[in-house]
Amino acid sequence: MTPAKAATFICFFIYCQTLVAAGPARVERVVYLMGTRVTLTVEEDQRALAVGQLERMVQSLEATEAALSTWRAESALSAVNRHPIGQPVRLSSAVCSLWSGLTTWHRVTAGAFDPTVGALSEVWGLRSGGRRPTTDELESALMSTGLKHFEFDPLTCRLTRLADATLDAGAFGKGEALRRLRSEFREHAPWRVDIGGQIAVSDAPPARRWRVPVAHPSRRAESAVELWLDTGSLATSGVSERFFEVEGGRVGHIVDPRTGQDVFRTGSVTVWHDDPFAADILSTALFVMGIEKGFRYAETHGLAVLFLAPSPAGEHVPPDARPSPAFVEKFWPSGDGVAGSATALSDAPQVVP
Repeated sequence: MTPAKAATFICFFIYCQTLVAAGPARVERVVYLMGTRVTLTVEEDQRALAVGQLERMVQSLEATEAALSTWRAESALSAVNRHPIGQPVRLSSAVCSLWSGLTTWHRVTAGAFDPTVGALSEVWGLRSGGRRPTTDELESALMSTGLKHFEFDPLTCRLTRLADATLDAGAFGKGEALRRLRSEFREHAPWRVDIGGQIAVSDAPPARRWRVPVAHPSRRAESAVELWLDTGSLATSGVSERFFEVEGGRVGHIVDPRTGQDVFRTGSVTVWHDDPFAADILSTALFVMGIEKGFRYAETHGLAVLFLAPSPAGEHVPPDARPSPAFVEKFWPSGDGVAGSATALSDAPQVVP
């Protein structure tokens, strides 16, 4: 039994419970799904009810994984990727309902988000320890990337691969899983779910807020800023935690679908959106765009976005922070900047205008 499976097995039976004085019990469960660690927390007056809700929430996540995870060969998305070229395949309802959203976000981000990066992910070895492709390999993978290689019939929910192109849920799968949770468990006890760093919370009264740290852009284990989240989802993209040492250099785990190159740069981008699906996609797309273009995009579209970058003054200086106006309005309405209503876990980041 692998460590991940063992942890899942243990967590199936063991729940961590923290009692809050004169308040509900907080019950937590940890599982491993979609290739990452998932932490689910529920607050409920009765522990048995919290445990039951957690179990149903895990089942929802497992259903999304069964449909979308390309980490699993038997998933619906993997089956699409294996289907013969030129032959239409009927999509499951879970995948069919996503298609219009995927194509819309691809268009409105001018290709910075693309769900068809399977060939690029493979050629860079993003799921096998990383590698540097040859020029010919990269050109071939780039030619196999793009929605132009897919033909979709919305009336029959049939998708046809026109070339050897493959779908990858890396930039939207977690968001879709969290979106389904918010839909299915809207009227349940307050909850918080963290899927590999993307966090979503239930819609709760204003008095119920969840403490969410935002990681330092260079040191993932450290927190740079603490936010209080009462609704929606926060998704962060960066390469401080996931990168590969290859041939004396580093390969990031995010690729630019427009050029085929891996994106390895310092800094991170955190996106808040009421829709976790959108937050997941946008955090990747804005990271691909870079701080300058990404910030202009966020301003133009009224997005709540926070860019963090290591300070040029040195490693031990708090990171530079560049929040969009919508982000300030959402998390620091007092107008005091990053140190406003947020509580810094270290010193407050330096705000870059």
